[in-house]
Amino acid sequence: MSEPLAAVATWLPVMEAAGRRCQCSGQCGNPHAKGEGRCPREHDGYTSKHGHRIRLMAAPADPSMPPTRAVTLPPSELRAWCPECYTAAIRRAAAPAVEAPGLFDL
Repeated sequence: MSEPLAAVATWLPVMEAAGRRCQCSGQCGNPHAKGEGRCPREHDGYTSKHGHRIRLMAAPADPSMPPTRAVTLPPSELRAWCPECYTAAIRRAAAPAVEAPGLFDL
């Protein structure tokens, strides 16, 4: 089992609370239907498509939080994220809200 070289005192409590599984529940835009609403990726597991190892990270539950503020958070305010979910969640949080036109707007 691998652990990061730095910040283990922060990372380890987050991973233990998450059961070493990504805690994304759709913030990335994927409903994670095969994982019962939660990303099925586990730390040190392998991706099915490319066989790469998954390395989870401890990051803010709110992906829109600036990194300068995120580094001050205690482990209780962090979540376990796989890189794919976290990157997608950041993009979704940064995307401007698009209003759909009304039924009678031309």
